[in-house]
Amino acid sequence: MIPRIHQQGSNTLGLLHYLYGKGTHEEHIDPHLVASFDGMAPDPGRDPSVTKKDLQHLLDQPLSLLDTGQRPGKHVWHCSVRTAPDDPILSDEQWGDIARRMVAATGIDPGDGAGCRWAAVRHADDHIHIIATLVREDGRRPNHHRSGKRAQAECRLIEKELGLHQVAPGDGTAAKRATSAERHKAERQGRERPAREELRETVRRAVAGATSEEEFFDRLAAAGMLIRKRVAPSGDLLGYKVSLSDDRNKDGEPVFYPGSKLAPDLSLPRIRERWTLPADAALADGSYPEQPGLPDVTGPAFARRRATAATWQALLIIDHDDDGTAAAQIAAAGEILDALAKTSAAHTRAELREAAFAFERASRSHVRAVRGHDRALRQAARDLVHSGPALGRGEDGATTAMLIDMAFFLATAAANWHAKKHHSQQAAAARQAAEHLRAAYQAAAGEPMAALDQRGQRLAPRLRQRQADLVRRVLPELAERIRAEDGWPALAATLDDARKAGHDPAVLLADAARRRELDTATSISDVLVWRLRRSAHLPALPESSHEAPTRGSRRQGPSVPTTPPTQGTVNHSNRRRR
Repeated sequence: MIPRIHQQGSNTLGLLHYLYGKGTHEEHIDPHLVASFDGMAPDPGRDPSVTKKDLQHLLDQPLSLLDTGQRPGKHVWHCSVRTAPDDPILSDEQWGDIARRMVAATGIDPGDGAGCRWAAVRHADDHIHIIATLVREDGRRPNHHRSGKRAQAECRLIEKELGLHQVAPGDGTAAKRATSAERHKAERQGRERPAREELRETVRRAVAGATSEEEFFDRLAAAGMLIRKRVAPSGDLLGYKVSLSDDRNKDGEPVFYPGSKLAPDLSLPRIRERWTLPADAALADGSYPEQPGLPDVTGPAFARRRATAATWQALLIIDHDDDGTAAAQIAAAGEILDALAKTSAAHTRAELREAAFAFERASRSHVRAVRGHDRALRQAARDLVHSGPALGRGEDGATTAMLIDMAFFLATAAANWHAKKHHSQQAAAARQAAEHLRAAYQAAAGEPMAALDQRGQRLAPRLRQRQADLVRRVLPELAERIRAEDGWPALAATLDDARKAGHDPAVLLADAARRRELDTATSISDVLVWRLRRSAHLPALPESSHEAPTRGSRRQGPSVPTTPPTQGTVNHSNRRRR
């Protein structure tokens, strides 16, 4: 249940005309009172003998107790309360009780017999509006300081009592929600999401990995956005607004949204912070030093390998570094997901897009990100965008699975970090993103893992025994479990590939097992395959396996936990659901 305290106004009758009207887009249905300060206020919605002017006169009567100079300039208090889309429809009696609790909690009518006059109007199934005059019956002003916080606290209690969807406590860093009018407009136009949300997603994708204002605005224009820049007399750029080309108001004009109204971190000053790096962070041409040791591949596969390496480093930083640096890594992780969703193959695109959409909330908190330390992730996001879309087959399909697998762990680490900081909404959003990444991994990993499994099955018996002996020697407590897993042939093939590449498989295996715990993994071998292939710089899909199995031979299930891990721990689990 979401309460919203709107900006105070000075026109009681104007607001009543809106509440009892048809709505901006005919979305108001059967407007009527569900409660009022004395329970007897006239209802122009249900009583044809009553006008809105009658109700306005009743609500504003306390103003007459004050001299003209004492009357507040903006005396109209306005609060809306909305239930979640999956909540049951509440009765008028329930909404009336909610209205009385809200005005009491916020100080508008605390129950001392001299509160403000107010009325609650319902014109839709899922929400009410409360209008009040900010002068008490005794002529004093109400104590409604921090009414938004008070309303939020009361809504949390109401949710529990009525069995409604329980909203995690917020911290004021969430993006502005689409209004009911915006949602109804999207439904009428057949849009998947309201224009505000489409724009937010498009702007986030445009900024992912961008290194300059010019590149950012070029990406927006390429995406078909209408752009309106705010320029100072000096010629300096102060801000920007964007609009969908086909989103128009009743006069046929584009509906523009400032970046700051899409999300707090999408204002131009906040975007510019991403481009502020330490003096030694970039080369003279603005690029970043290359990471040594990566395989000789080009295009999407190379970009995904680089992003996987950067994501792994970000995991370690979130676990062990200071809060500002960790917050920067989490914010940049959102850019990785945005870039990955933008360049993903068709069979993973929907889930990756949903993951990026959900993680957007996890990328902001009151812990200020220390920019500059996130440059590896931001450069990786840039590489993903500039490498172009992946085909989802062969090496780039396998590296996509590798990156999604690592992105899952990053999202889970972000959830744990936020949970430790008591950032409830952000932690929930990161967990939701992780669930979508789990589904995306299922779609991406089936063919490459099946190919590796087949390759492992073709290993000579003596080689399979050599790898079994190696696992028993390095991981004696886990060896039997690993060998019993479906992914064991793929792990055996990977250990053999590492040996052929000149690595010491025992050292790599010990390092892979030591870096993060494996006790709760339901498929340790699946987890180790991706870790070993990444750390040994092995191709995600060896040359002999580039002809992937048919889709009918894909094995299902993620290499990620089937339940969220406990706070402070990143779990690894099976790609296969049993």
